[in-house]
Order: sequence, then C-alpha cells, then structure tokens
Amino acid sequence: MNNTNLNDVNAEVISVYPNNIKILVTNLNDFKDGQNLKVGSYIKVPSDDGTMMLIGIIENFSIEAKESGERKYLIQANPLGIIKDGKFERGGDSIALPPKEAAPATYDDIRSIYKDSVEQSKQFEFCSLSYNDNIRIPLDGNRFFNKHIAIIGSTGSGKSHTVSKVIQTAINGKDGDFSLNNSHVIIFDIHSEYRSAFPDANFLDVNNLCLPYWLLNSEELEEILLDTGERDNYNQSSVFRMLVTANKRKHNPSLSKVFYDSPVFFDIDEVENALKNLRDETKNSKANDRYMIIGESGEADKKGDSSTTQDCGCQLNDADRIDKYFEKKFNFYNTKNSNITKGFYADGTLDKFISRFSEKINQDRLSFLFSEESRSNKFEDVIRSLLGVKTTPDDNRNVTIIDLSGIPFEVLSITVSLISRLIFEYGYVYKKMKEANGENTDFPILLVYEEAHKYVPNSELVRYRSSKKSIERIAKEGRKYGVTLLLASQRPSEISETIFSQCNNFIAMRLTNPVDQNYVKRLLPDTLGSIIDTLPSLKAGEALIIGESIVLPSIVSIDLCPEDKQPSSNDIKYWEVWKQQWHNVDFSGVKDHWLK
Repeated sequence: MNNTNLNDVNAEVISVYPNNIKILVTNLNDFKDGQNLKVGSYIKVPSDDGTMMLIGIIENFSIEAKESGERKYLIQANPLGIIKDGKFERGGDSIALPPKEAAPATYDDIRSIYKDSVEQSKQFEFCSLSYNDNIRIPLDGNRFFNKHIAIIGSTGSGKSHTVSKVIQTAINGKDGDFSLNNSHVIIFDIHSEYRSAFPDANFLDVNNLCLPYWLLNSEELEEILLDTGERDNYNQSSVFRMLVTANKRKHNPSLSKVFYDSPVFFDIDEVENALKNLRDETKNSKANDRYMIIGESGEADKKGDSSTTQDCGCQLNDADRIDKYFEKKFNFYNTKNSNITKGFYADGTLDKFISRFSEKINQDRLSFLFSEESRSNKFEDVIRSLLGVKTTPDDNRNVTIIDLSGIPFEVLSITVSLISRLIFEYGYVYKKMKEANGENTDFPILLVYEEAHKYVPNSELVRYRSSKKSIERIAKEGRKYGVTLLLASQRPSEISETIFSQCNNFIAMRLTNPVDQNYVKRLLPDTLGSIIDTLPSLKAGEALIIGESIVLPSIVSIDLCPEDKQPSSNDIKYWEVWKQQWHNVDFSGVKDHWLK
C-alpha cells in the first residue's frame, strides 16, 4: 500500500482498539465486489509488506451522511487473527497505525482459514459457513467431544435438529470398513422427540426401563420415600438408614464392608415388614429385652391375655430383633398398665412415613424401580442395557434413547440422577481398570440432556438436589474418565451456572429472550465483541459456534438431517388443522393409554 495514493483508497482503517477496528468505505458497491456482505462476514487488512494479512469479522455497519449529501460507510470489525504463509493463526501481531487498506476476504482467504485448521483425521463436519455454503466448517472432533457442549436456542430455532445432526454425524464416522463405530451416546429425551431421528437406537421408556431401587443412593432413596417436610423427618431417616444397612448386610454376607450407600441388593419388602413391626411393637415392662409378639410370648400365649411375668415375650437382642422383624409382619399384644408398654418407635412418629413408603413401593407408575423384574436385575445387566450393549454383538447400538415422557414428575430428577451417576461411576471404574493394565480408556460416552433446565435448574429446591449433584459432578470431573455432557436448552438462564460454566463448546442458535441473551453473553468470552448480538436475528438452522474445537467463532448453517431421520419436534399446525372438518376422538383409547 506504500505505493498507493491514499486518495484512491476506497476502504481504509481509521481507528484501532484492542478488540475492534473501524473501516471507512467510500463506495460500498465497489468495496463489496459482488459479495453478499453482512454481519458475520469477514474482511482482510494486508500488512505493508504483503507478508501477512489480518482477518476480522464484521460486527456492524453504519452510514455517515454529510451536509453536502456525500455518504460514507463505517464498518466495525472484530480482529480474529492473521494469515501468514498460507496458514491462519489466532491473535498474532497487532495492526500497525492506520491508514491501512481493507477489503472483503475472498473465498480463498476464508477457505484457507478453515482448510488446514484441523488435521484430516480429527475433522468433524456438520455445517457450512452461513453466507457461503461452499465453505465447509471442520471442527476438531476430539476437542469437541472431550469437552462439554452446550446447544442453546429458542423454540423453532432448530435446536433439536442440531442435536440430532451432531449425533448422526458422530455415529456415522468410521476409520475402516465396518458397520458400527465405537461411539456411545445416551439421550435423555423428555418430549419423545428423538426416536424418529434414530430409528435403530436402543430405546428405553417406562415400559421396559429396569432400574433396581437398590442402586439408588441415600439421597435418591430418601427423596422418593421420605416426606422431607415432616417434623419427624430425622427419626424417619435414622430408622430407615438403620434398616436398609442391616438388610444389605443380611443379603450380602460375603462382603466384608457394606454401608448404607453400597450399591448391593436389599429386600424392600423386608424393610417394610420391619418398619411396620417397629411401629407396632410392644415390650414386657418387667423384662426390657422381651417383645410381646402374639404366638411367640410363652406364658402370655398360654393364658390368652396380656398379663405378664418376667419370662413372657420373645427374647431378642437388638440385632436379632431387626433380623426377626424382616421375616414378616407380626401382631403384638396391646399395651397394659404395669405389664406391657409401647416400643421406642410406637409413638406415631413413623405412621405417615410408613403410609407413604407402602404407597410408593406398590405404585404401578414406579414399577420400573420396584417391580419384581427390576429388583432381580443384575448390576452388570443394568449397565449393559443403558449403554446399548447386547448379548449378540450384531445387536449392539451406538445410541440409547431414554424416553422420560412417561416417568412420573416426582421421580424424574431421581431417575436422571441414578442413570447419570451409574454412567459416571462406570466410566471411573472402567478407566481405572484399563490403567491397571497399562491401557487407555476406549469406551468414551456422551450424555445428552434435552431440555437440561428441567433436570439441573438454577434452583435450590430439594426435588432437584439429586440430579444436580450427579450432573455437576460429571461437569467437574467426567471428562477425565471419558464421560462428557451435551446440554440442550431453550432457557440457558435457568440452567445451573456451575454446570453451564463448565462447557467449552457452544452452539448458540436464535435466542429471543433478553434474560437468556444476557446470561449467555456473560458466560461467553469478551473477545466476541458485538457478534454475540446477532443471536436474536439468526434464521432457523443458523448458529454461532464458539469454543476450543473451532478455529474461530463462526456463524454457520447446520446441515439438514435425512428426510427419514428427523426429530419429531415440529410445531402443531393449529390453523391448518382447525380449518379441517371436525375430527372424532377415541376417548376410550385415550383413557386406556392414559392409565397404562
């Protein structure tokens, strides 16, 4: 540019800030040179000696009108990096003092930014540049999946479609000639959207999901079975913990260490028996270790009344008493002055707890936890089922869809918590086992949480405590053990900040809610400048991709899913349907389906 007369320059840099450059354009049509320039397009500023070129992304346009009627155009751009020796580098030398000539980046300039940004073997592609679909955008597949991912966008932005396309691309990538690659994805599907996108997936719903209650940890068990609002909650929790621990030890005598949280079998019916016996028990007032069980109380049984001697009653120490109470529900003699007194728990403090307990474990809607089939399921079979691993290798599946739409709301958080925790602990143990053999983990897993704000909200309510704790642990530690997250949400401001802030890759689609926009801006890098302000105006299927997996922040168009593999997330066409002739409804069928 040293040889160029400044009066002939059509576009020049007129001001430079650390994260911003302003360009004055005299003739906009000449400057565009036939290109369709818009916010998100790229411009270039060559160095004086022509050895390198600064690349920036257009953030906004403005017009400067003078009294003479002359118009000049101001373009504000965010500098991204430099192209030097044909390769793009983030950052780079700061631009020298203006004036500098500027021009739109050409197809070749832009293509050179992306072309060599990722090694061929690591390239993961599911989108193209928004304003030029001939330019494919490769992401680093390793950096994309081994760091947590957030896909956010308002209703109708294409969020579910994007989630589907990302996973479809992942399961179709292969390094050789084989039918099934080694990807492992579990989708928590709260609205039954993804079965149509993955018709061959391992599909689990309330009808075939088996999660044995004995795999629940202490918080999860108590959240289901205890009434946390009762004033006697401490007594409930204390006696419940004691009985569960004792029953686990009874059924697992070969294990030297068994605790309340140990993921081993215990019989929930036996615990119910013991609770009811503790509630109803009476004792011989003349012998504190004798319990007045009808049919096992010696002289009292012979006399047929409740008068006692020191030898009346079934003699039991504390451990034998609990073991006996597991056997069945006993009947006890009524209290009688100076002869028979109430037991320690027979003061009414357990009444509401036992009523709730019995109702929960016998509820048909919770059969996936408490049915005979669920309780008899083996630990390894539960893990295999969740991971889509079948007894016949040809039946293995990359994707498991867990349809949560039929799970009762009061146990939704616990169900998500249990599955998430099991997969995390599996990843932890599997990695340790491989390391002991001098090997690396070879079974990485992606957990996809559709409508993530429903499981991990920015809320301290007790009903979300279990799922938040499990998923926050994965967010903080999971990637070390080959377990990563993909959070999809239309309300990012309602997601736990602890979890959302751990995401390193963002696919931000159209966001119309100002609260969500401000929340996302606060969590994303400041260096993005005002490009983040484009979120409300993105078209359906467009997204701003930011993170460690992409060479620079880019506004892209997401590839379409195949016609026969799209998520069933389309809006109901109210007006078109309303204009049709009256439709009759099979209400009997609705009732039968409702009450399944």
